[in-house]
This record gives sequence, C-alpha cells and structure tokens, in this order.
Amino acid sequence: MGEKLNIMGKTVTTYLIDGDPKGTQYVSISNKICQMYVIPRSNLSILNDRSELQTPAFYILLGEDESTKPKAYIGETENFRERVKDHDSKKEFWQKALIFIAKDAAMTKSDVQYLEHKAIKEAKISNTFVLNENKQTPKAPNLPEYRKDDMDGFFEDVKFLTSFIGCNIFDVVKTKEKHLFYIKGRGCEAKGFYDAGGFTVLKESIVAKSSVPSFTWKEKREKLIKEYASPDVDKLVLESDKTFSSPSTASEFVLGRPSNGWSDWKDKDGQTLDAVYRKQLE
Repeated sequence: MGEKLNIMGKTVTTYLIDGDPKGTQYVSISNKICQMYVIPRSNLSILNDRSELQTPAFYILLGEDESTKPKAYIGETENFRERVKDHDSKKEFWQKALIFIAKDAAMTKSDVQYLEHKAIKEAKISNTFVLNENKQTPKAPNLPEYRKDDMDGFFEDVKFLTSFIGCNIFDVVKTKEKHLFYIKGRGCEAKGFYDAGGFTVLKESIVAKSSVPSFTWKEKREKLIKEYASPDVDKLVLESDKTFSSPSTASEFVLGRPSNGWSDWKDKDGQTLDAVYRKQLE
C-alpha cells in the first residue's frame, strides 16, 4: 500500500493597507501571533499612524536588483519608526522593509534579539542574499527555555511569510526531495530542479566560462557570474543556488549560449524536463 501524505493547508490573510497591491500591507497566518508588515521605502510616512510598529520588532531591509545577487540587512529594534530614520539616511540599497511583530502581545528586547540571531545565522547558511552589512552573527541572548521554544515557533512563521511573498532569504534546498536535472557542455556541468519558483541551478554547479558571440544577455550573465560564482583553478563554480524565472534562462546562463531548457535539461534517466512535466498532465 502506498503511503498517504497528510498535507495541511494554511489560511494566510493579506490586507492591503492603502489598497495598492505593490504598496503597504500586512500578512498573517490564521491562529498564529506572527504578523508581517511589508512597507515600501517610499511609504515610510505610514509609520506615523501605526503605534503597533513603535514596539520591539524584528525586521529585514531588502534590496531588489534583479540582475545581481540581492542584498539584505537583518536587524532588531525597540521602535521601528525611530530606527528606520537612521536606515533611511545611511543605507542606500534597500527598497522594502519587512517588519515582524507579535499580534496582541508585544515582544521583549531579548525576544527580538533572539530572532535577529537566528535569522542572520540561517540567512548566511542559505546564502541567497548579500549580507555584507551584517558583519557578525550576534550572540543569542539568554532566554528562558519556554520562551526560546516560543520564539523558535515564531521564527518558523517568519520563514513561511517571507517565502509567501516570494523572498527566498531563508530557503535551504533539500535536494533529496527534488527531481534533479543536469546539463553538460562547453565546460559546464550543472544540476538543478524545477518548481513553482522557477528553475533553480544548484550550488557547486560548474558553469561555462565564456559566452558565445551570439549570446544576447552577455553583460547580465557576467554580472551574475561575478556575484554567484568563484573561479576554482580553471573552472567557474556556483557558490550558492540561483533561481531563474524559466528553465531556458537557467540553461542559457550555465551554457553561455542560446538554449531551450525544456529539452536541454535532462534527468539521470535521460528524460527531458519537457517529457517529465508533460507527463503530469496525461
């Protein structure tokens, strides 16, 4: 008999505070105390009307340059409205703030310091964002055991909500659970997988050192290589995973030439990506 997986659904409520899907919003999971505010840098004036954001909070500032590795800053504060004034004048890179507070029960300074400690540690393991302004991982504060458990649970919700809005800062790929596909050629030996987020090329993949003359996005490819790969003797090796919007963009990146990813990515049995995913509809 086959094993039946019990997949639990979740209800996530997103409220658009100013009615704009790209504007300020707050997001929460039903029956959970973790609440995330998403505030574009252009909308910081909304903080004047939000007394709940003048309490201890854990936050992430996000930069969104799509052509290179995105940048983030992770922090904690006793009053985000006051803290962000400093970030607005001194940090240029960021375009959006994610602020996490506890609904109906304010967190303590130690709670948010613990979340900052966990977040920096996990974001450095994930290695999907540049964190050069978080120079060190702060030490974890001394929290009672029961409170540590509470904050560990809160942080799981933080990870879910960041992923929910398409931010992969804490994502660590469990390759054993993925159907892997491979490409070889032009000195490239790459592997990756396809899912709802796009096609992810996995770290330690070897990518072609050069692009062919007919390649149309050579400059962007070189920028990405600078951000994501390091030279290893005579090879270029990816230092972290990189997700592309389509299988073809992913295959073009690793090969440095025009490519149809649906036919060029093949699994260990030699089946193309197209054949494997077309089967799902039969």
